[in-house]
Amino acid sequence: MIKSFLILLNTSILLFSSQQILLVTADDFNTSKASLNCYEDDKLIFSNIKVNIGRTGLAWGLGDHSIQHDSREPIKYEGDGKAPIGIFKLTDIFGYSSVNNFSLPYLYTSKELICVDDSKSNFYNQIIQAHGNEKSFEYMKRKDSQYTLGVVIGHNGQAISRRGSCIFLHVQKEEGASTAGCTSMKYGDLKKIVNWLDKKKKPLLIQVPKKYLQEVKELIKKF
Repeated sequence: MIKSFLILLNTSILLFSSQQILLVTADDFNTSKASLNCYEDDKLIFSNIKVNIGRTGLAWGLGDHSIQHDSREPIKYEGDGKAPIGIFKLTDIFGYSSVNNFSLPYLYTSKELICVDDSKSNFYNQIIQAHGNEKSFEYMKRKDSQYTLGVVIGHNGQAISRRGSCIFLHVQKEEGASTAGCTSMKYGDLKKIVNWLDKKKKPLLIQVPKKYLQEVKELIKKF
């Protein structure tokens, strides 16, 4: 009981310190569809934005703080096609344009910029300039429009081996298309969110199945 209370208390403190929350809610662990609401202070800013998540649904990820949950539920691993459940910082914006006026740090996705998904690499789950000897990675400058604009989700910040890498908010491949583990949406929806995000307001992504929504809503009410 004490341990559960401390987890809840730590999560509450994290929410209190944030002034911007993106709340993604899915019907269950297996769906690849979800809904996004954005809050600032006690106000709903954007509502009912349709988003796509992992092609195999959701699994518990590694954020800055945990939400108490059933240990028998799925856990996020590299290559499982699942989007992470949890509370995550939004750390950086990235995109194809070399010019920006965003309030979060911005990464210009040059042709040399990659995200490393090799769990044995010293650069696992990091966005770096390619050295030429990386065994497994993805280019941040793609041939399609999915990374035209995006936000880095602070999942697995300690780069624990095989627990998942390169998790972003990004532009959807096409209407309703699931992802490999990221959260995608229409460009127009993502653009207004990215313009709204402010580093000073410590934005968070909270991503959960509906069974945990009430617990999260109670925390947001306190915030």
